[in-house]
Amino acid sequence: MHSGGMAVNMIRGLYTSGWSMMFNNKRMDVIANNLANVNTNGFKKDSVVLESFPEMLTKRINDSRSNLNPSGRIGAMEISSDVGEVFTYYYQGALTKTDNNMDFSIGDSYNSFFTIATRGEDGNIREAYTRDGAFTVNANNILVTKDGYPVMGQRGTIAIYDKNFAVEEDGTILQNGEATDRFLIRSFADTSTLRKIGDNLIGVAADTQEQAFNGIVRQGMLEQSNVNIVKEMVDMITVMRAYESSQKMLQIQDGTLEKAVNEVGSVR
Repeated sequence: MHSGGMAVNMIRGLYTSGWSMMFNNKRMDVIANNLANVNTNGFKKDSVVLESFPEMLTKRINDSRSNLNPSGRIGAMEISSDVGEVFTYYYQGALTKTDNNMDFSIGDSYNSFFTIATRGEDGNIREAYTRDGAFTVNANNILVTKDGYPVMGQRGTIAIYDKNFAVEEDGTILQNGEATDRFLIRSFADTSTLRKIGDNLIGVAADTQEQAFNGIVRQGMLEQSNVNIVKEMVDMITVMRAYESSQKMLQIQDGTLEKAVNEVGSVR
């Protein structure tokens, strides 16, 4: 084979191996984040979705000396796979009994969320959503998340003035035997349109559609993360091995290319 063709194929190999390392590095970041949140209430695991990297035209730069190919075009090249998206699995995690009347979970409806009030960059109040029902009461007797965001009811923020309050399965809040409010729970038809916005909160997109809530609100129970730690550890080992294999191939091709340039190219 012509030395130029050998070099071109090896350069293609360098790109493929290098891109594979970058892709596996992204996969490792996602797995590490899943493992870091294995004990986070209501956390939903993420996974990297592959897509084929688009075909690219390659050519020699500043080299038009060949009479057979003065354009310098080498041909098409596909680097490998790329990160298409980070997909979130919204299936329900295990429900754990805590017997704390400030703890809540949503059962029988994986696509439903407690509504939280947050403040946007423009200073306006905006809705966000969470499955983490570990709430508390602040100094103003308002029900809030552990990060201090107010939990929303049908009438606005939820005021708690009876420590022995109870919540029915539809989210109705009973204080001193009277219904004072009901949790504002949003259910979404397609969870793939949702996105994580930090602090274990979920945001919606322009095309997100709401539907009726058909689940159950459970008091004194918390939803655990849906991350399977054993599977994540197995995936981590697999990614590490793939990364190391690409790294070794990169080193081998780099060494071979060096020989092709310095030795094969000098043969007359």
